[in-house]
Amino acid sequence: MPEKKWMPRWFYQLASPKWCYQITGKLLPIFAWLALLCLGVGIVWALAFAPPDYQQGNSFRIMYLHVPAAILAQSCYMLMAIAGAIGLIWKMKVADMAAFAAAPIGASMAVLALATGAIWGKPTWGSWWVWDARLTSMLILLFLYLGVMALYAAMENPNTAAKAASILSLVGLVNIPIIKYSVEWWNTLHQPATFKLTEKPAMPVEMWLPLLIMVIGFYCFFAVSLMMRLRNEILRREKRASWVRELIVSQ
Repeated sequence: MPEKKWMPRWFYQLASPKWCYQITGKLLPIFAWLALLCLGVGIVWALAFAPPDYQQGNSFRIMYLHVPAAILAQSCYMLMAIAGAIGLIWKMKVADMAAFAAAPIGASMAVLALATGAIWGKPTWGSWWVWDARLTSMLILLFLYLGVMALYAAMENPNTAAKAASILSLVGLVNIPIIKYSVEWWNTLHQPATFKLTEKPAMPVEMWLPLLIMVIGFYCFFAVSLMMRLRNEILRREKRASWVRELIVSQ
């Protein structure tokens, strides 16, 4: 009786650096155009056509950068941790490469979220920074990203570095629900989540729809950045493979 496979075929194909390089090459232009379209439409709609907030006026428009960056910073960390777990359990080189590629992108999103949050907080709270539970946990997220990147940079053996970084990523996952539920668990200045799957948005559609488009655009931009970094990392680590040499010669 043949052995039953519990994982889909594409999961095992991802273990092949060559297949991963090829499939990302096909997906890259699709996500690039989607990112360009969504970000272009979202920015123009947010800045030119969305009505001002009745309390904050036009200062609320920084939300269209802050919210997608904050969401993406958390999503990227979860992806990095999942990729690290796959690398630890199934010894997939591509998963380790994906975790390595995702870390700087997630760190940049965390920096953008903190910076735009500070700019937004000045007119709203009267201060660039307060030790609010949401802000503090986002700052911890940035430190976790920096810690993962430091481990990759400090160790010469990529396998050892990947294991250490994966363990730190998995331990740091406890911070993600803290970020998400901090405004509900503690008395914070930060407003509740803008989007909830179980509730209707409090904002009018002409305000939340461009925000949704910006979130989708940020995710597409993340996919483009991740695939580009992953493809470069595959070529760097597999430079002695015959298929990489053939690829270089053909170009």
